[in-house]
Amino acid sequence: MTEGVQNWMDGYVRAWESNAPDDIRALFTEEAVYYTAPFREPWRGVDDIVTKWLERKDEPGDASFTWHQVGEDGDRVFIQGKTVYSDTTFSNLWMLDFAADGRVASFTEWWMDQSA
Repeated sequence: MTEGVQNWMDGYVRAWESNAPDDIRALFTEEAVYYTAPFREPWRGVDDIVTKWLERKDEPGDASFTWHQVGEDGDRVFIQGKTVYSDTTFSNLWMLDFAADGRVASFTEWWMDQSA
């Protein structure tokens, strides 16, 4: 894993825990796309990402998150995560396309409720 991936993931966790717009904005390029599922219409642009993130935010302490990198192909990185809430656990797979400046230009997530 590169230091850039670790730094980005640290920033993601920080943004998730703070819900601070500037923390979220720091993660994505201006024209980034964020797919909340592979075949849904994405959130387009960093302003839309911030708005939609905050519409469905978790409150600090509502869940825990662990992750590890499972692959890399050029500027594309694959992350496997686990999000644990008090009533359910989600398995996550993310595909991140990094821009040269270390921010993400495209984010796609697959998630599965382990209790289903």
